[in-house]
Amino acid sequence: MSKIDFTFKILMLGSESTGKTSLSERYITGVFNPDIRLTVGVEFYVKTVEVDTKEGKGKKVVKLQIWDLGGEKRFRFLLPTYCLGSSGVFFLYDITRPETLDALDSWIQIIREKNNDIPIYLVGNKIDLEDARKIPHEHGEQTANMNNLVGHIEVSAKRGDNVEKVFQELTDIMLSNCL
Repeated sequence: MSKIDFTFKILMLGSESTGKTSLSERYITGVFNPDIRLTVGVEFYVKTVEVDTKEGKGKKVVKLQIWDLGGEKRFRFLLPTYCLGSSGVFFLYDITRPETLDALDSWIQIIREKNNDIPIYLVGNKIDLEDARKIPHEHGEQTANMNNLVGHIEVSAKRGDNVEKVFQELTDIMLSNCL
């Protein structure tokens, strides 16, 4: 690819075991790893993509730096620092565990204190476990609307459902904010 036009820092946030690392790795490698261990602190991923701008300004080369923050409460103190310089956020919840969506408020409060204008995208993960679903799709939509988030989507890091789409949509939003 040619020179990099933009570099965006994306935070992957949410409670433990919501699939942040699985989603990140699936996007970067295209492969699902069933043996992922607990993220201690933060993991980093990088992917460079070419994006058609919606503003008619041609193609742009965008470098995505994905910061996968451990979801356990003991790592929450890192969040204010990691918010600095961020361009976008994925907040993941597990569609089979309502408490993972209930945690959204505490995460959003910290994010908006440090970076009020950052686009936050709500992502329901593990739709491959539809039979165990406890959070209706509509509830995720309502939660995103009530919290003024830029969008809501459901994905499966395991099967790959909507993985490319969610990263493309957030990248488009971040790019539009720069043009």
